[in-house]
Amino acid sequence: MTAVSERAVMRERAIVVATMPRDRSRWWPSLIVAAWCALIVLPVVPLVIWSAAFSWRWPDLLPGEWSGRAWRYVFSPTTQVRPGLIGSVTVGVLTMLLSVVIGTPAGIALGRMAFRGKRALEMLLLAPFIVPGLVVTMGIQIVFIRWRLTDTVQGVVLAHVMPALPYVIVSVAGVAANLGVQVEEQARSLGATSWQAFRHVTLPLLRPGLAVGGLFAFLVSWGQYTSTLLIGGGKVQTLPLLVYTFTRSGDNPIAAALALLFVAPAVLALVLASRALRGNRGTVGARRI
Repeated sequence: MTAVSERAVMRERAIVVATMPRDRSRWWPSLIVAAWCALIVLPVVPLVIWSAAFSWRWPDLLPGEWSGRAWRYVFSPTTQVRPGLIGSVTVGVLTMLLSVVIGTPAGIALGRMAFRGKRALEMLLLAPFIVPGLVVTMGIQIVFIRWRLTDTVQGVVLAHVMPALPYVIVSVAGVAANLGVQVEEQARSLGATSWQAFRHVTLPLLRPGLAVGGLFAFLVSWGQYTSTLLIGGGKVQTLPLLVYTFTRSGDNPIAAALALLFVAPAVLALVLASRALRGNRGTVGARRI
């Protein structure tokens, strides 16, 4: 074959490849992920700029003056930021633990058992999402005043558990419904007690649902403002209260810095839960009894 004919064949192949329809389904997932990441990241960009700005006037694209005053305030040991951060973490962790302890057996029962009124119970779990939160919180406040739980951390935790509990129950119920009872029954047939079968077989298999439910319970508590203000009475300090206070006062740099500090632990919790779920993928939960 001559060089001319080889070039002609290569040209024909290039024309055929260029005219072939491209598989657009390959780049659609990447485009969706990129758009989703942009929706998450873009609102944070103004907060980052405001936290390092001294003044930012319209219509300037960037601040005219820069300052580290906001971050100095955030990391200062004499401000209310550290107590607010400790309060948010404490209330969030207690809410998560209490929600998991209460929601795990409820989710297992709801996922495994078939009983009359199950559909009504599932709809009842959606009540915290249907009824306005302010109405629920005001009702809780009236009850907690009689029980002397207002202005206490215990009262705030119990108020946060109510909207957080359905997330744990639904997450655990979904995993328990897929597992069934066969694996646990096999463990009992091999000599394990009910507690040993639950601890070494059922509980490891429920770990993905517990991780997701616990994460949502923590995040629900982390973002609560109305219930913390009404039940805590201003004596239980959390980050949402501080963010709202500085936003109302018009101090945008400090409000932006507090908002970034408020977002960071939630993102960290999401990353840790994602890694936990990937680490448990493909495990069967079988252990020595």
